[in-house]
Amino acid sequence: MEREPKIKSITKLYYSNPAVQQAILEFSKNREVVPRYLDFFGKRPDTIIYSSDILEMVNKGATSFHVSEEIWEDPLLISAEMSREELNKIRKGWDLILDIDSPFFDCSKIAAQLLIDALEAHGVKNYGIKFSGSKGLHLIVPFKAFGEEYEGKKTKEMFPEWPRAISNYLINYIRKDYNKEVGKIISAREIAGRTNLKEEDLTDVVYCLRCNKPATKGTLVKLKCNVCNIQIERKNPKLTKRKLRCLNEKCPGFLEFVSKENFYLCENCIDPENNSQLDSIKNPDDFEPIKGINVEKIAGVDLVLVSSRHLFRAPYSLHEKTALSSVVIKKEELKDFSPKDANPLKIRIINFLPEAKEGEALKLLSAALEWNKRMEEIKEKTDEKKIKKDYKITKQEEINPAEITEDIFPEPIKKLLKGLKDGKKRGLFILITFFKSLNFPAEYINNRIREWNKLNEPPLKEGYIKSQINWHLRQKRNILPPNYSNEVFYKDLGLIEKKPITKNPLVDIKKNLFKKSLKKEN
Repeated sequence: MEREPKIKSITKLYYSNPAVQQAILEFSKNREVVPRYLDFFGKRPDTIIYSSDILEMVNKGATSFHVSEEIWEDPLLISAEMSREELNKIRKGWDLILDIDSPFFDCSKIAAQLLIDALEAHGVKNYGIKFSGSKGLHLIVPFKAFGEEYEGKKTKEMFPEWPRAISNYLINYIRKDYNKEVGKIISAREIAGRTNLKEEDLTDVVYCLRCNKPATKGTLVKLKCNVCNIQIERKNPKLTKRKLRCLNEKCPGFLEFVSKENFYLCENCIDPENNSQLDSIKNPDDFEPIKGINVEKIAGVDLVLVSSRHLFRAPYSLHEKTALSSVVIKKEELKDFSPKDANPLKIRIINFLPEAKEGEALKLLSAALEWNKRMEEIKEKTDEKKIKKDYKITKQEEINPAEITEDIFPEPIKKLLKGLKDGKKRGLFILITFFKSLNFPAEYINNRIREWNKLNEPPLKEGYIKSQINWHLRQKRNILPPNYSNEVFYKDLGLIEKKPITKNPLVDIKKNLFKKSLKKEN
């Protein structure tokens, strides 16, 4: 049976069940609810107030219902034009939703069990589990478990930062155990035979113990001069048949291959002693191999279902591709649960949202925020290292800033000037180097940067803004803005979706100035 007739053949019958209507209705209270009509979603905002609303939508062709993580005073008051402050005023709270999505359902079950163990280890006893309707699972921790305030901040206003931080922390917390457990049920040889991956790519897994993330494998090659016997080491060199001359200028010899060995590099951590990326050559004790396979290459699990007004499938809603119900599962049923147990005509109703104890998840929240703070510090140092490696220093070009108006700024710069939620320090670096390279006066740079900072959520501290501008203005050398190819800046900040044709925003300015001059001549 084709997908459309299969789902539509049971939709009206299924949603006519009063127990299903009640389950969806109760969970939807004070949430944004959006129906899906097979291949497209309904209007937003919308909600469900009565069970008759469900049948009315189904009679119009609705096949499933999707609800918000956020809980609102009145979901119908939401507008896409609202600022963060306006949304905070009408938001009552949020539930933590862990969206476990793997290509293999057995892997999703392993991840779910490890997450349940992690929640309980952090003192969280009241949570819900449900089937996504396809290959995944959803876990929920009620808003009440996090308390109304933490460290002077209102919990309801810390969306999506806090649930995102918890999700990142938990996926990191279970990562190694997930690899080990999945490695027991998936054969590396079998997967290698079905994919383009080599068996060694799947079994050679090493973790950085500082950030608990997988390390990158590299090759260290040792070379020796055949005349003066000087020895050198090179990381990841491109080996060719062409002979390399000895680095000793007075020596006529050539470097010959001696040996090579593998090493591991953490792309997230910086070694403070030499200000370089952490590697297993100088810091072997910071790296640990694990048994099992690198399942992230073939069965990665992603938890981060956290963004403003994000929706997920409501409990007991149907799934369009499988025609199965998003049923709620008891903890003791998880191990033996199979998608066939989600037959929409044989379901039993269980409450997805349990009654939590006030503040029972504070230990989890505290650990997550501390871990994320440490990761942000590591990332900031890494980004600074990448910045120093990427930017080029050139002679100041003769560009008249009087000819440059903001309408000819490149699109990524225009987008950046609208403000950022994440990566504001990287955004600041782009703007200062961009303005200074175009010879804009100090007054313009100071004023325009502060105008931009007011649009950031939240703004950078004035002391940091001032110190960065002053440092750049004191430099006699010219530091160019990063090239578009540097993903740490443009792509990661959401400023570009694909790499522009030009190399650097300054090139765009020169092109636009040339076009402007042609128009004047004509």
